[in-house]
Amino acid sequence: MDTAQDIREFLASRRAKITPQQAGLPAYGGNRRVPGLRREEVALLAGVSIDYYVRLERGHLAGASEAVLDALANALQLDEAERAHLYDLAAAQRGRPARRTKKPRGAIPASVQRVLDSMADTPAFVRNGRLDILAVNRLGRALYAPLFAADAPRPVNIARFQFLHPAGRDFFPDWEASLNTTVSLLRTEAGRAPHDGELTGLIGELVTRSDEFRTAWAKHNVRLHHTGSKPFRHPEIGEMRLDFDAMALPAQPGLTMTVYSAEPGTRDQDALRLLSAWAATEDAHPSPSPQSREA
Repeated sequence: MDTAQDIREFLASRRAKITPQQAGLPAYGGNRRVPGLRREEVALLAGVSIDYYVRLERGHLAGASEAVLDALANALQLDEAERAHLYDLAAAQRGRPARRTKKPRGAIPASVQRVLDSMADTPAFVRNGRLDILAVNRLGRALYAPLFAADAPRPVNIARFQFLHPAGRDFFPDWEASLNTTVSLLRTEAGRAPHDGELTGLIGELVTRSDEFRTAWAKHNVRLHHTGSKPFRHPEIGEMRLDFDAMALPAQPGLTMTVYSAEPGTRDQDALRLLSAWAATEDAHPSPSPQSREA
């Protein structure tokens, strides 16, 4: 990862998203050459000199204080995920650890797998920041069955399947929203872990092989992904929309447990019951387990 380039492109892209009116500034003249704020306008809003802001946008965040980063985030109206990403980029350039520094201690603990398995009526899995699925319960494997198919890429990875496997677009029916979420999560992880060789390799592969990924990656969007709903088009069950909750595992830094559920009495709950029944018929022919390895 080229941190200085990421800083340049991230700040320029955030600046381009804000109009003078949104920033509370008068829009002087009718022939603005930039779609959003000018550099001098960001400098004014952040309370720094134009020369200093230009230096920051050229990728030199290493010397910026916390107060300057806060002022910059406020001037650019960054949301929580974008603000955290800005801090991660600054930390990476200083050569200091970002918000998350420790790696998980090898294989997923047996206790975590027992927790997953105890949720018999709820699809659940554990992933790392690269979106590798490292552990999964019975119903989670059934829900994500196409990712565990014999012809799917290994290790089991949501992004690689989504963008490079022929079934990816069909499995994620809300394609535009889904691809933007995936790319934003990987962009967020790249800010936290710019020296993760496996992450760099995955992103390089996706940028090279997928025009859609490359276009979305260039937008520098980031996001947090704690709760919401997600549609699926399962090859055996059909369409369903499930609520999800994603929870960090404090004892395994960098890993997230995602759990799906459906509103009681809905068609989606019926679909989950059908999924469970279908999974029971598949138990005699298990797919290979996802590779549990150090994230």
